[in-house]
Amino acid sequence: MCEKSCVAFCKQLTLEDVEKTANFLKSKVDIQPRIGIICGTGLAGITSLLNNPEVIPYANIPYFPIATVAGHGNKLIFGYLGPTPVVCMQGRFHFFEGYPLWQVVFPVRVMKLLGISTLVLTNGAGSINNSYAVGDIMFIKDHINLVNFGGMNPLQGYNDESFGQRFVPMNEVYDLNILKIAKTTAKELRMKGIQEGVYACVGGPSFETVAEAKALKVLGADVVGTSTVHEVIAAKHCGLKCFAFSLITTKCPMDYGGKNTIMHEDILAVGKSREAEVLRFMQRLFANLAQQNAA
Repeated sequence: MCEKSCVAFCKQLTLEDVEKTANFLKSKVDIQPRIGIICGTGLAGITSLLNNPEVIPYANIPYFPIATVAGHGNKLIFGYLGPTPVVCMQGRFHFFEGYPLWQVVFPVRVMKLLGISTLVLTNGAGSINNSYAVGDIMFIKDHINLVNFGGMNPLQGYNDESFGQRFVPMNEVYDLNILKIAKTTAKELRMKGIQEGVYACVGGPSFETVAEAKALKVLGADVVGTSTVHEVIAAKHCGLKCFAFSLITTKCPMDYGGKNTIMHEDILAVGKSREAEVLRFMQRLFANLAQQNAA
């Protein structure tokens, strides 16, 4: 990459650009969020939990992209989840939509400057683990970043020390204390189908072949999806605590000749079917986090 192109690419990562967006949002909303939430496919209903919501369309926010995937609402919503002030992305951005990774994670840096200390992420994912069923919820304890294996990472390019150090340790990137509270919360609600495992991030948007799904299983993945990991990397880079979970929306085909054809409409339907229980979980989780000051 020539020097001129590098400067143009890196300009999008400067503190000044993020500050412009954060200051715009601060001028529109009085709420100072402590937790950021990113809603995954089929899980946008989480925003219905917010009290005193203040909504800003992505199209009105400087430098924000537009989500193009069905089920992503393109709204940034401020409000209160219980006693906790939050900012919630109703719709995220994906690498497969054509956005470079620095743009995918741009909102994470903005939320950091808005004042959050914790990022909660959700996604819909395909199951590789045979013991998982469609509708299960998997708390993410670790991830495998196949996109990074391919040489692409949201932290590539010039590193602004205002965000964080260049070389970021990724062990225990998912906060163990919040994970413990989440598991306790699920037990309190007597939730069934709760799993804990490893999320594999691929580029998408095509779903996995049988051979690819089998390879991911050998690598140690339990589920596979196309999001979350890039945002977690950026969050870790700027010192945020992270908690993430996947709603199992499909079973990846593991044998040839099967009839397990994956359709995006089916993914949205699974999200709708488990929505009420996910909402109860999120309400109780945030109450428990506030009680223990874990966020």
